[in-house]
Amino acid sequence: MTPPPAPAFGEADWDALREAARDAMSRAYAPYSGFPVGVAARVDDGRTITGCNVENASYGLSLCAECGLVSTLHATGGGRLTHFTCVDGTGAILVPCGRCRQLLYEFGGPELLLETPDGLRTLDAMLPQSFGPQHLG
Repeated sequence: MTPPPAPAFGEADWDALREAARDAMSRAYAPYSGFPVGVAARVDDGRTITGCNVENASYGLSLCAECGLVSTLHATGGGRLTHFTCVDGTGAILVPCGRCRQLLYEFGGPELLLETPDGLRTLDAMLPQSFGPQHLG
């Protein structure tokens, strides 16, 4: 059986992204907070990448799921993020915190489309008047 074609650049299979995020969340290491998080994103070349949070006993050295996602992005060839979703330990949709929105801006830009509990939003709407590489000399 032939798999269905990948969505066009401007489209995403949000159900598949959410499922990939839930799968990543199932591998999170969150023994201190008890709050596992999984993320998934579509890259401009059609790949789907994932990440999960990895805590550390010193708390401040814990890694958010978005950090894992960006590491995966670069470890697998780079590119730009086009679509993003984030889920909690129950599989419910979360929005990334401000720090993670800034991280996503670096690798997806203002047009990155995020799934939120209230529907789809661009990163520009979630991080207005953002600071990015274009502001550096």
